[in-house]
Amino acid sequence: MATRYLYLARHGAADAFGELTDVGHQQADLLGRRLARLPIDAVWHSMLPRAAVSAREIAKHLPDVPVAEAAELIDHVPYVPNADEMPRAWAGFFDGYDEAEAATGRRTAEALVARFTKAPERNEPDSHEVLITHAYPIAWLVRHALEAPPTQWLGLDSANTGLTVIDYRAGLSPTLVMFNDQSHLSGDLRWTGFRAAARP
Repeated sequence: MATRYLYLARHGAADAFGELTDVGHQQADLLGRRLARLPIDAVWHSMLPRAAVSAREIAKHLPDVPVAEAAELIDHVPYVPNADEMPRAWAGFFDGYDEAEAATGRRTAEALVARFTKAPERNEPDSHEVLITHAYPIAWLVRHALEAPPTQWLGLDSANTGLTVIDYRAGLSPTLVMFNDQSHLSGDLRWTGFRAAARP
């Protein structure tokens, strides 16, 4: 049965201006080395510099694999909970989001799902695509794969270059194979992109 393999990763660590740091370059390089063992067909990235530069760093290990921008991978809030759904801890986070901004985020999330989660037809070959994006789009795609309530994206976060894998097959529910795996990173390069805290 034909399978569409999505390899999702957050961009490497970036500075306050959104530019990849030396650590971010190292993280992306190590992720590229890990993905080099796979038959990757394409690398997609958001238009933001931290994602685009990460994708180019990864692609150094994937000769002849096309690298292209995908507007759907932009960093965005995919779903703003209404008052009845709002988890208490998140209420202040959405202050200032008006309905127009929330609607734009929903449309982007819908386009993301429509473009990247369609399973191949039975007579099509397997495909292997890398998506270099941001924590929120990854959370939304994982939530979608699990068929979880829309607010569940709020409880999912990804480290810089943490690898998430989702498989899509015609007629079957998506399979979340791996979430936020950082085994390609040395200990000192793991857990960037999160609030400062004790980590294993």
